[in-house]
Amino acid sequence: MFPDYACIREVGSFEELVSTPFANRVNAHCWVRSLAGDFNEIVNRLDIRDEIATLEGEALQDLELSDSGKIARDALIEDQRLLSEFGLSPMLDCIPAYPRDPDAGAVPTDVYSYHVDSATAEADTYLCSYNEASSEGLRNEDALRRIDIPETRAALLDQYGGKDDTGFLAYLKDNFLDLHYMPILKAKPYTFGLGNLWRIATQYPGSPVPPCIHRAPTTSPGRPSRLLLIS
Repeated sequence: MFPDYACIREVGSFEELVSTPFANRVNAHCWVRSLAGDFNEIVNRLDIRDEIATLEGEALQDLELSDSGKIARDALIEDQRLLSEFGLSPMLDCIPAYPRDPDAGAVPTDVYSYHVDSATAEADTYLCSYNEASSEGLRNEDALRRIDIPETRAALLDQYGGKDDTGFLAYLKDNFLDLHYMPILKAKPYTFGLGNLWRIATQYPGSPVPPCIHRAPTTSPGRPSRLLLIS
C-alpha cells in the first residue's frame, strides 16, 4: 500500500499499534484499515463551513443518518473509545480549512508546511483521516530542516535582529521555527490514506528515532470538510 520505506511499519491491530516500540529508524506505525460507511454524510449533516469544530459525542449521536452514515458514526465513536481507554484524549475535528500563517516570513509555521510534532517528555501522535484528503508524510532523508538552509537561516537572523547565538536558538525554538522542513528536489512524499490509524514519532529528549515529518493536506473549495481524529 505504501512505498517500501524503512521508516513505515504496518501493523494488524490496535493492540499492535500501541504496543510496538519505535526502533531502527521506524517512526511511523500504521494500522491499515478499509472502513465502511459514508463519512461525508456526517460532514454534510453538520454543515460546518467556516471554522474548525471539535465534535462531541452528543453532536454525533443526535444526527439523523442513513444506514451508511450510521456505520460511519459507529466507526468514529469506536476509534475514540479505543484511544480513550488506552489513556489518551482523542479529538474529532471537522476541518473546512486550517488557518494559514499570515506572517510566515522566511519559514511558514502552519500545518500545511512539513513539520514534526514536539513534546517535553515521551509522547506519540495518533491520527486518522476519514474522508477527502489525508495527511502526507516525508522520509527524514528526503527533507532539510528549514533553519539549516543557509539562505533561510540568514533571513531568520535578519528577522531576529541579533547574532547566531544561544539567544537566536531560543528564538527559533520559541517560535516553532525549528520544527519545519523542506522536501529535497527528488523527495517522494507518501500519503497516510483514508481510514488508517497512524501512530507517529514526535521530537522529545531521548527519542530512539527521528520524529515523523508530515503535513496536513490542502483542502479544495466546495468540497466537504475533512474529518480528522487526533490525539
